[in-house]
Amino acid sequence: MPVPDRGHANGIARKLSGGATAAPIGDAAPAATYTGGNDAIVPFPCHAAPRRPTRGMSVDPALTGIGWPTDQALPRLDAGQRLVRVIEQHRNGFIVHDGSERVTAQAPRGLVADGQGQRIRPGVGDWAALEFGQPPTLKRLLPRRNALTRAAAGGGRQAQLLATNLDLAIVVMGLDGDYNPRRIERYLALIGAAGVPALIVLSKADRNERAAEQRDDIGAIAGAIPVLAINCKDPAQVAAVAALLGPGRTGVLLGSSGAGKSTLSNTLIGEVKQKTAQVRGHDSRGRHTTTVRSLLKLPSGGCLIDSPGMRELALTGEETLDEGQFEDIAELAANCRFRDCRHDQEPGCAVRAAIAIGELDPDRFANWRKLTTERDLAASAREAGR
Repeated sequence: MPVPDRGHANGIARKLSGGATAAPIGDAAPAATYTGGNDAIVPFPCHAAPRRPTRGMSVDPALTGIGWPTDQALPRLDAGQRLVRVIEQHRNGFIVHDGSERVTAQAPRGLVADGQGQRIRPGVGDWAALEFGQPPTLKRLLPRRNALTRAAAGGGRQAQLLATNLDLAIVVMGLDGDYNPRRIERYLALIGAAGVPALIVLSKADRNERAAEQRDDIGAIAGAIPVLAINCKDPAQVAAVAALLGPGRTGVLLGSSGAGKSTLSNTLIGEVKQKTAQVRGHDSRGRHTTTVRSLLKLPSGGCLIDSPGMRELALTGEETLDEGQFEDIAELAANCRFRDCRHDQEPGCAVRAAIAIGELDPDRFANWRKLTTERDLAASAREAGR
């Protein structure tokens, strides 16, 4: 496996974050933090320019440590209220943090005004105005910069909120039986719909002699999205991830049970806070050692939302599949002879021609079709339910 030096890994981090690199976790020894290729890295999709501190603006470091943007002015709150962030969500209440301490808070019927005349359920990552009393109560949610959702598990089409106000979505996939390029495409479709920059972390690279090859395979479908193949237990190798989570930045971990999310989280924190467990030998499946989504403060200055493994990852109907990792298929389709080509047996089909000569992976095309059909059905169901 290629072993680039620390400078190369931090250069990757600078390209992704758009600015200075945060202090990495671990010592300065060289490490295999990135295995080859993909040198011209741009976050995908990124609908806003990288945030930089505004001259003359000072934000309390305690707040930037739980993800308040370094260039964003603080909101005006009513007397007796405090700015907090939801760090855990439970059936009977919420755990919030003001940068200095945790507080257990309530909301009438679990709903809070969102400033637009609606009452919605807060999610992990939300910012809110907390009014102290008996009990402390969430009074108002601040506008969300973004929201990562999926269709509710079990076949429902109602969107389920995963996390809000994100700067980076980190998809973790193990280089063992968990390895599945088609699942990566599904994750990236959901992340793209939220408008959140993405990073793919292939874990357990130290146990796989084909790590560099599989990293390149994922890089081929990920387009401009950076891909790291690392040992998530090694702080030196995880430093490239830590560098992307500096003050005022929030990341979220996504992946299957047993993929290595909690291991990566523990290494980023520098201590064991999230439980881990061995995966099953025959299929590399893990148990749900993380049972609730929780926002964790990092030594790098930012924060991270760890989440349980997801067995189902259904589309919501809001995904755009002709951009990002499927942009090449959209470009091929634009060259078909007929505008309404279904890419089956129609003459002059550029997509089928690309498959025939080996330029387009037929499995990837089949997954694009599957995701497109699922997306369209979900969009129709959502429209019918309004």
